[in-house]
Amino acid sequence: MDAFPAFFPLHGRMVVVAGSGEPAQAKLRLLEGSPARIVHLQGADAADPAAYAGATLAFVASADEDFAQAAAAAARAAHVPVNVVDRPQLCDFTTPAVIDRGEVVAAIGTGGASPMLATMLRADIEQRVPEGAGRVAALFRQMQDEVRVALPQLHERRAFLREALAGPAATAAMAGDMEGAARLLREALAGGVAAQGRVRIVVASGPVDLLTLRAVRALAAADLLVAEPAADPAIVSLARRDAERLTPAEASPERLAALTAAGQVVVWVMTAPPGGEHLAALAGARVAVEILPTAAP
Repeated sequence: MDAFPAFFPLHGRMVVVAGSGEPAQAKLRLLEGSPARIVHLQGADAADPAAYAGATLAFVASADEDFAQAAAAAARAAHVPVNVVDRPQLCDFTTPAVIDRGEVVAAIGTGGASPMLATMLRADIEQRVPEGAGRVAALFRQMQDEVRVALPQLHERRAFLREALAGPAATAAMAGDMEGAARLLREALAGGVAAQGRVRIVVASGPVDLLTLRAVRALAAADLLVAEPAADPAIVSLARRDAERLTPAEASPERLAALTAAGQVVVWVMTAPPGGEHLAALAGARVAVEILPTAAP
């Protein structure tokens, strides 16, 4: 990972755009509708560090090299991270191609190496992110504290949210019925969590682009990951970074039975289909197993 992606909350914050002309207008359009206070600096004001005081971010957009240098220096003097359009050597951060769904924001960056590539990738991904996704995120943010109180155990909370995101509450939020969505989510929460833990075996020796969509989603949703030593690192990297890890030797049928009985989803990355003896041992321990093969090459 050459650059670390991060999201800056904008509620109650200030963002500065320094410059004039179309490049500056493009940055102003990027920030349209945000909850931040946008300050537009032009002329000599952009070279004054005091004008940036308290800002969360600064953007400098100008064809004038002297202006860009002076504005970037002023922002840094005020300890504000700065992005300078078309001058990566002056940037503390780069601006990604953004998919904006309100509470849901996706960003594709290339570290400034190829903004056009980022834009093309955004167009592909944007079609897969529904317009109502932001409302679903808003619902779960609104209910976050209630869910945490009702389900203090992390694995139980994850199991509940996994089901709820595909349930009627999320559907209602997607359609814009936020009041009904909150009611449905509270009803689901009152019903408790039905432990639906299982072991998903991803049979994949590589390369990563042969993985099915189901396998990719399973890796992304895993509570715990077991990976054989010969597993393709590119496949293993698709698992959540915060998913717990077990070695194959540690993943005994008894241990997996305890984990799945508690509602956890375990993904085991194998380089060859599991043998009948292994599957029989898991079945004997009453572990639900799902095998996810790769797509045919």
